[in-house]
Amino acid sequence: MEITPNFHFRGNCKEAIDLYKKVFDIKILTLLENKDANPIDYAFNDTNPSHVYHAEIMIENSRLIMSDISTEEEHRAGNSLSLVVTFDTMDHVKKAYNVLRDEAVILSPMKSTSYSSCFVSLIDKFGMRWELMTEQTEK
Repeated sequence: MEITPNFHFRGNCKEAIDLYKKVFDIKILTLLENKDANPIDYAFNDTNPSHVYHAEIMIENSRLIMSDISTEEEHRAGNSLSLVVTFDTMDHVKKAYNVLRDEAVILSPMKSTSYSSCFVSLIDKFGMRWELMTEQTEK
């Protein structure tokens, strides 16, 4: 299992990545814009084609995931950071989701995406934002 911070921006994710390049000498692993996204992947209503749909960067040995979100409601205080928990299998994702979903707000229902065979995003009953996933596709 791996836990990764996921930062959400108000349309200025690329600007943040440029700043982090200067500060941390980051390595960009993935940078997908909305125009590159598979429409079934996208859970939010951001229609700006140049906004960042999914980015992954490395600061030394630490991975950060980043994206733009479109509305003030999606980017309210306390909602600009989530923790991504990457599990080895879809069954592990489902088990964690079944425990966390009680009284949770589901932001993105469980589904397969371009970057994960099993992904779900939610805010738990304590107000913590979680994204549970597997890496790429499961064999």
